[in-house]
Formats: sequence, structure tokens, C-alpha cells
Amino acid sequence: MTPDFSQLIAKLTDSGFEFVMIGGYAAVTYGSSQVTRDLDICAVLTNENIELLRRTLADWNPRHRMTPDRLSFLKFPKAGEPVNNLYLETDVGVVDILSSVLGVGDFARLKSTAEKFEVDGRVCWVISLPDLIAGKEAMGRGKDKLTAVELLVIAAKRKR
Repeated sequence: MTPDFSQLIAKLTDSGFEFVMIGGYAAVTYGSSQVTRDLDICAVLTNENIELLRRTLADWNPRHRMTPDRLSFLKFPKAGEPVNNLYLETDVGVVDILSSVLGVGDFARLKSTAEKFEVDGRVCWVISLPDLIAGKEAMGRGKDKLTAVELLVIAAKRKR
């Protein structure tokens, strides 16, 4: 399946779900040449927000991609169970929802420095370029280190 990030972004923003875009798609928004297969976002995962996500994604068969039997997100976790991160696969693509970004902080911290971008026809918050670089460096994986180097070049060009 080829992911349709446009549909995911439209559905999430139109629902009123509050998030900051992070990860590879955020890097692409800044001009990175990275290829990504998922949409990574940061959000506060309260019971209310989880229920809003369930309603928003219900038509796209959301399921937990990190469980062997791909449990339905519509049924698990049960109402009231605390959740830190969600790794979901839907009929239109993968969306990972994190409570915080390693090396940077939680949703409130990210949003305080995030930039507004028009992405696929919707205005949404995107992690700031310095925070994205810090997050990529903190991850320590080869691909993240390469992306961080590319983003440093992009940041230098933006300063001019």
C-alpha cells in the first residue's frame, strides 16, 4: 500500500485533533530528500483525545501495528487505560502518535516552538527545525543522523 499522507493530515486536522507533525514527513516539509513510510505526530493522549482519534480514523480500519495480531484500535486500549504512544496502521497509511520526542520534550514543549505550515492544503503545526534536528540526533540511528546533517544544511540556508 502506498501511504496517502494527504488524507491522514486532512482527516486529523479537520477533526480538531491537536498535534505537531514530527519525524520524516516534518523533515520533508522543510525540504529534506528523505523518503518516509509513515506520518509521525506528537499529541497529548488523554482519554478524550484517544476517543476523538477512534472516531476520526474509524472508517480506515485502524489497528495496532506493533501487536502480532494487529489488535483493533477501535477496541484496544480500553477506555481509561493510560497510553503513551500509539503505532497505528490504517487503510490509507501508518500514523505513529507519540507523547514526546526524545531529546526535545513533550507536546507542550514542541508546540511552543513549532511552525505553522500549509501541508497538503491544511494548516498544521510542524516541529521547529532546531527541535527536529535535536530529535533526529537523539535517535542515534544511521538514517536519523543523515537526516540531521541534511537538516543542518537546510537550517544554514534558511538563515541567509
